[in-house]
Amino acid sequence: MTSPKATHRTGFEPGYRRLLASGELQRRIARLEAMLECCDLCPRRCQVDRRRELGRCFTGVEPIVASWGPHMGEEPPLSGSRGSGTLFLANCNLRCAFCQNADISQRPSDHIGRTSGVAELAAAMLQLQADGCHNINWVSPTHQVPALVRALALAAENDLSLPIVYNSNGYDAIAVLELLDGVVDIYMPDLKYSDAVTAQELSGIADYPSAARSAVAEMFRQVGDSWDIGPGGTLHRGLLVRVLVLPGDLAGVAETLRWLSEALSPLVAVSLMSQYRPCHRAGRVAAHPELRRTVNREEHLAALAALKRFNQSPHTLVQGFVGLQGEGRARP
Repeated sequence: MTSPKATHRTGFEPGYRRLLASGELQRRIARLEAMLECCDLCPRRCQVDRRRELGRCFTGVEPIVASWGPHMGEEPPLSGSRGSGTLFLANCNLRCAFCQNADISQRPSDHIGRTSGVAELAAAMLQLQADGCHNINWVSPTHQVPALVRALALAAENDLSLPIVYNSNGYDAIAVLELLDGVVDIYMPDLKYSDAVTAQELSGIADYPSAARSAVAEMFRQVGDSWDIGPGGTLHRGLLVRVLVLPGDLAGVAETLRWLSEALSPLVAVSLMSQYRPCHRAGRVAAHPELRRTVNREEHLAALAALKRFNQSPHTLVQGFVGLQGEGRARP
């Protein structure tokens, strides 16, 4: 790799470059890696020594990347005209019945022996920058944060200067997020459920609503409800919360939007997603046969009504429902 040389093509300086220059980034890495010895990187708190055994995420110390490359399918402020530089991390700390990326996240045996070194991961980030991507997008990063941040430091030493997107399922530990303050520029978490029983039934973790809300609150503390937007309308810094509409209102969309508005701010940007389709084990959840179908018109309109009632962000997006002509990537 080349020697450090900062290049700011857009005039935006990501926070991790300042942390690198001060030496703070290396201190954060040391603290994150220490958490692997009795793992509490996510709210499951498996407390296994990841150097010697595997927890519920089935991932050791070394990063496991399923695929990477420019991605045009993210929200427009991330994909822009040249794509989001996406790293799809393998395995997951949740067990969602309807996971659309089950081949990546729910089949750990497929990834045995496929670990990557941090140097390889850093090289991928630099290549994505060279390809013209607008950001570096960590997809499902929660259980691999220490390796990702170490790779980020190496890439930053070699001129990486793109915003970092933390694209997670929302089941994140506060202690980890605090160590990412200033490292991550864009947070894009899910808020999957508002009800603990549903969370247990569909993702195998009853405390998801409380843990995810706490995590989003910490993300909000770090970046607030305003957006730093660069040339061409791409996002440089901010928070975008993904809310997936599920059949039968299993996600509790209105309650989630109400909480965001009242506990944080009505100006928090939301990506309301109605493109649910049955995947993975969705057709085999006996208690919820509605998961075997897509979202219907009434469910989509109810979600839109809740969005209109609780959300005031000019950056909010509505995505995916194919049953209404004219609906797409714009707020109602």
